[in-house]
Amino acid sequence: MSFSSKLSGFFSADDDFDRFDEEQDEETYPERKPVETKNEGSVMELHNNRRPVEKKIMLFEPRIFSDVKAIATRLLAGQAAVVNFQRIDDEQAHRVVDFLSGVVFAVDGEIQRIGEQIFLCTPHDFEVEGSLTDTMRSGDYKYN
Repeated sequence: MSFSSKLSGFFSADDDFDRFDEEQDEETYPERKPVETKNEGSVMELHNNRRPVEKKIMLFEPRIFSDVKAIATRLLAGQAAVVNFQRIDDEQAHRVVDFLSGVVFAVDGEIQRIGEQIFLCTPHDFEVEGSLTDTMRSGDYKYN
């Protein structure tokens, strides 16, 4: 047999192979019976286990700058804080106000002066109504 005949035999259909007859066997499955449900009319209620966040206003009188950590923790927990700066020196009070301004910004809240040396810091879900503009105009405040 020549090379060309072997090559043509390789690419031509070989009749030695049996053709596969496709027969589709249908599988049989046992018949399923409908599941019976018992309905006794009782309903089980699911209660929400989440406790609502307690809305509190905490009062603070910081004496040193490191006291600001407790105030920031409360603000991050969603609680408001009234901060009285009467017992801290002016430089430290200014640093605390700067730090609290950043914390309040982070929680999308507000910081408001409500007295000469008193600030109210609230998270975003607290609403403060009213104004103390008359009191604010009459005094000369240190922490602007």
